[in-house]
Amino acid sequence: MNKDIAPFRWHAALPQHHTAIKKLIFDILQEYGLKQGAVDNCLNDIDLHYFQKGGFFGVLLNEKDQLIATAGLCPIDDQAAEIRKMYLHSAFRGQGLGKYIVQDLILKARNLGFLRLELETASVLKEAIALYKSFGFVPFVSDHLSERCDQAFRLVL
Repeated sequence: MNKDIAPFRWHAALPQHHTAIKKLIFDILQEYGLKQGAVDNCLNDIDLHYFQKGGFFGVLLNEKDQLIATAGLCPIDDQAAEIRKMYLHSAFRGQGLGKYIVQDLILKARNLGFLRLELETASVLKEAIALYKSFGFVPFVSDHLSERCDQAFRLVL
């Protein structure tokens, strides 16, 4: 479903967005001194790793149809999903767009029947961590962490 948060548009990623998705994510990783890794292989086939598994991958476009944010919802099992690849271009931070995306991902997770959301992040992503905590995400000890992540959070829906 497309959603408008004028002048921005948030909707499911389409094949024509895939190159811009990778560029945005990899540019932001570089901005924070983080490296690409095996955890990014899911970007080679977003349909397979998100939509076909019963999840979602969204993009936020500005008024010029430029991709400025991404976020995915990837099922872990029948009760939990993971927020993945949530990145927002630096020029658009501080405008409530991240909050809007997290709210929508929580709603989508509930509508898909998930009872819990999890996410992994790196401590250098301070703004993202503050955002997640503002929604009630709490730290937990994950049985696995991606190579560039050092923290895990979860939210009971």
